[in-house]
Amino acid sequence: MSNNIERINPDQLHSTPGYHHITVVQAGRTAYLSGQCPLDTTGEVVAKGDLDGQIDQVAANALTALNAVAAGPEHVVRSVIYVVSQDEEVLAKAWDRLNDSVIAPAFSTASTLLGVAQLGYPGQLIEVDLTAALPE
Repeated sequence: MSNNIERINPDQLHSTPGYHHITVVQAGRTAYLSGQCPLDTTGEVVAKGDLDGQIDQVAANALTALNAVAAGPEHVVRSVIYVVSQDEEVLAKAWDRLNDSVIAPAFSTASTLLGVAQLGYPGQLIEVDLTAALPE
């Protein structure tokens, strides 16, 4: 973890399933990643109908994007996860799979998980939006 990132869970707030309520970043460069979608290099949605397969693709894409700016998942300071579902079990499984993925450290920070009705590509079931404090 970068020395300029501090993650906090105040005792007065509820416990969390792995994320932190507050992420503080000392002044520095920040990268705002576009929502990472389950697209392959040709721009096609992968694993249509398979949330796990799409999560794996999103995680791989996010890692590639972070690496392109000399960052890793440990530099992420904010994540927003969109899942096409209103089922709490599906949302929880998506959270768990992301926390077992190659970008798992990204979700120890300030995070939001949302169930939504639809995303931008036909067949798309998940999108992950990340903000990273770039290492010096």
